[in-house]
Amino acid sequence: QVQLVESGGGLVQSGGSRRLSCAASGETFNLNSGHWFRQAPGRQRELVASISSSGSTVYADSVKGRFTISRDNAKNTVYLEMNSLRPEDTATYYCRAIAGGRVYWGQGTQVTVSS
Repeated sequence: QVQLVESGGGLVQSGGSRRLSCAASGETFNLNSGHWFRQAPGRQRELVASISSSGSTVYADSVKGRFTISRDNAKNTVYLEMNSLRPEDTATYYCRAIAGGRVYWGQGTQVTVSS
C-alpha cells in the first residue's frame, strides 16, 4: 500500500509562483511514474504534468513553459513548480503515482490564484 500526501497549495497572486509536493509513503520501493492533475468546479479533471521513471516529462499545453515537474527518488517525492500563475490555474491539484502496477491518488491540495 502506498499513501500520497500533497502539500504546498494556497492563495497566490497572479504572476506569482508556488511549489507543490507529493510525498509517498508505505511500499515505495517500486514507485514508477508520477503525475499531477487538476480539477476546477464544473470541469473535468485534466492531466497537468507527468514524469516517468526514466525522467521524461509531459506537460499540458496550458502549462508548458510555466510549470516544471520533478522528482526526488531519495525522498519519494514528486514536485510541481508553478510559475507565472494565472487565475485560470485555480483548481484542486491531485497527485497520482503508479507503484507495482497499481494506481494511487492523493487527497488534493487547493491552489487559488487571485488577480
